[in-house]
Order: sequence, then structure tokens, then C-alpha cells
Amino acid sequence: MSSGLCQGRVVIVTGAGRGIGRAHALAFAAEGAQVVVNDVGVALDGSATAEGPAADVVAEIEALGGKAVANTDDVADFAGAQRLISSALEHFGRLDVLVNNAGVVRDRMLVNLAEDEWDAVIRVHLKGHFATLRHAAAHWRAEAKAGRKPSARVINTSSGAGLLGSVGQGNYVAAKAGIAGLTVVAAEELARYGVTVNAIAPSARTRMTEEVFAEMMAAPEDGFDVMAPENVSPLVVWLGSEESAEVTGRVFEVEGGQVSLAQGWRHGPAEDKGARWEPAELGPVVARLLERAPEPEPVYGAR
Repeated sequence: MSSGLCQGRVVIVTGAGRGIGRAHALAFAAEGAQVVVNDVGVALDGSATAEGPAADVVAEIEALGGKAVANTDDVADFAGAQRLISSALEHFGRLDVLVNNAGVVRDRMLVNLAEDEWDAVIRVHLKGHFATLRHAAAHWRAEAKAGRKPSARVINTSSGAGLLGSVGQGNYVAAKAGIAGLTVVAAEELARYGVTVNAIAPSARTRMTEEVFAEMMAAPEDGFDVMAPENVSPLVVWLGSEESAEVTGRVFEVEGGQVSLAQGWRHGPAEDKGARWEPAELGPVVARLLERAPEPEPVYGAR
């Protein structure tokens, strides 16, 4: 049952043709939002296909009585990202929420990772987040300076891999860690314009995770599909609503029915000599620091 939480708000969701992005688009529409469904329509590794998933999701939304428009621009192309932001303004007259979700994977162990595989993943995930955020932020800043301060929201998509690391995904981990860092900086920079910026680190069944979660694909015995992409969207919709105005610069992990707040890098134990250390002095210092610090969370896939 809809509560109308986002009634009248205009939302862009990137990578919204399938998986988590599609679930976000449908969930926002169900709560009264008008949605720009962005998806360039590529294969999992970023190669071209003849599919048009963005238009399919728009048709789903319209069939349920909602309003949506398709956009097929490449979010990692700077001009394409600007066209995406303009699409919301041209079709719906405003922009309230940007959900950055688009991504690709090209998993390899570092010793086998090719340069183009590194570049492709960094480009779509990290540059794709920056480019759309940059153009949306410029619009919202102009609105604020014109006396029309927005109540705008950005929800980025990091990953548990980006927060903790994941063996065999060095390119993906670097991109997702970068997104988490970008989120906290953007939250600080854009607060003055009425914009909050948060991120999620979701665990769900998508094209990118189907091999990782292969053992969890079986139909749930209790009727609750923990890995369903739709489990992630309620938090994203709430973060996109006006109710979330006091929450910014945060990263949330979402899996099944569990929502948790991720704790990032923090200043830890320290020793100050008051002068420059000699290299030979630092062995015992480091040992004492490690003794006083908690053990780090294990990297996904670590032995």
C-alpha cells in the first residue's frame, strides 16, 4: 500500500532497466514520484546489446498508473550525464532525487586484470557517479542562488566490497570505495544548497551478483526472499523523500530485512613522540598500536 511518501517528486534512477535499479524505479513510482528511467542497455560487462530495458520499465510504471520517461544516455559520458539531468527538467520541470546505481563488472584477480577491464569498471561506477552528481549539483546550486532552495537528495550505490574489500574484484572494490568517499565529500559541499547525499551498500540478487550468491538462489522456505532486489528499495525511497532531510554523509548496508549503518575509517590509537621518528624505533610503536586497535573486518573471499 502506497503512503505517497514521494508524491510529486521527480527522480532519476540510473541503471534502472534491471535488478536493483528497476526495483528502485518501480518503488519510487509506487510512492507517487515521476521517474526518469536511465539505462543504456548493455550486457553485464558493458558491451552493447539490442535490448531496451529502460523503455520496458517505463511501460511497467505506466501500466500501474505512474509517470515515467526513458533515457538511454551513458552516465559516464560527461555530456550524456548532462543530457540525463536535462531530461528530468524538460519532461517534468524539476529534479528532486538522483539515484546513482548504474554499474558493470569485469572480475579478475589482480595479476590477470587487464588495463581495459580496470578502466571500464572505474569509468562506469566512479565517473558515472561523479558526472551525474556534478550536473545535478550545478542545477541545484543555481536554484538555491535564485532563491528556490531545493529539498534535494542524492543516493549513491557503494558496496560491501567497497567498504571491506573483495578478492578478485580489485577494480570494482576501488570504484565502490571511491563512491563512499565521494559521498561524504559531496554531502559536506552540497548541504548549503539544500542537498543531502547518502550511499547504500546493498546485498541482493542481480546480474552482477548471481555468481557470488549462487548458493542463496533457491526459493526461500519461509516465503521471504532475502536476496530479492526489492528489499533494498524501501530505504532508498525513504532517503529520497523530504523526511530524510537530517540524514546526510552516511553509508547504509541493506540485506533482506536488515538495515545497518556502516562505520567508515576513523582515527584510531596514536603515539606522538613530539619529534621525527627514526625508522628503527617504529617496530615497537606499530606493535603497540595494533594491540590497542580492533581487528579489521575480513575481506570478502579471504582465506
